[in-house]
Amino acid sequence: AAPPNPYRCPPAPYERASQIAYYLKQNKPNSKVIILDPKASFTKQALFEKAWTELYGYKTANALIEWWPGDTKGAAVVEIDVASKTAITQFGDKVQGAVLNVIPPQKAGKLAFTADLVDATGWCPVNKLTFESTRHPFIHVIGDASIADSLPKSGFAANTEAKVCAAAIHSLLTGQDIESPAFSNGCYSIVGKDYAISVVGVYRLSDDGKLIESIAGSGGTSSATATAQDLKFDTSYAYSWYNNFTQDVFK
Repeated sequence: AAPPNPYRCPPAPYERASQIAYYLKQNKPNSKVIILDPKASFTKQALFEKAWTELYGYKTANALIEWWPGDTKGAAVVEIDVASKTAITQFGDKVQGAVLNVIPPQKAGKLAFTADLVDATGWCPVNKLTFESTRHPFIHVIGDASIADSLPKSGFAANTEAKVCAAAIHSLLTGQDIESPAFSNGCYSIVGKDYAISVVGVYRLSDDGKLIESIAGSGGTSSATATAQDLKFDTSYAYSWYNNFTQDVFK
C-alpha cells in the first residue's frame, strides 16, 4: 500500500515493488506484487511501467507486478485485517497477501510536533530563503519535515537544503545579505539487474521569495529509448552516487 502525497522519497514504493518482483522472479515466479495506490499517478511512472513490462510481464496474465490506481480502482487502503493479512480498499476490494507492506500517510516527526513547528498539514512551514520556521524564530527546519513546495522529500534534496540553510545562518549571524538559493535533486531507482532509471531536477526561489519552484527546461529523466548499456550505466551511476553522497554527508 503506497501512501498519498506528500511522502518521503516519491519513487520509493515503486522501486521497492521492483526489487521484490526481482526476488520473486528468481525464487517464487508464481507470486506477484500488488501495489494499492491512493494516487492516480506517480513519479517516473512511464519509466517504471516500461521496466515492469520488459522485466516482469506487466499488464499480462503472468505479471509479477500489478498497479491499482486510486482514481479508477479506488485502491486507497482504508482498513487492514491483520489476522487474515487482508487490505480493504476504498471501493471495498479485499486483497489478501502473504506479506503486507502498508506505508501510511506521512507527517513530520514527533519532535517537530512537540516543538510546535507543524501547521495543519502535519509538516513544518518555513521561510524559503533561510528555512527558518515561520512559527518560532531562530529554529531552522530542513529535510522531510519542512514544506519545500516543488522540492521533493528526498535525501538528496535534504542535503541541498542543509547547505542552503547553513549558508543562510552564517549570513544572519554575520550581518551579510542572504543570497537567493538554488536547489537540486537527483534520484536513481534500480528496478532489476543492470537496469536503473533516474530523474534530476533543479529548483530556485521564486521572485517573490514565497515558493521553491522547478526551473523550466532543467533536469529530466532517463531516456524512454535508453539502450541496455545506458541502463547498465545508470545502475553503476546509482552506486557511485550513493558512495559519494554518504561521504559528503558523514565524512
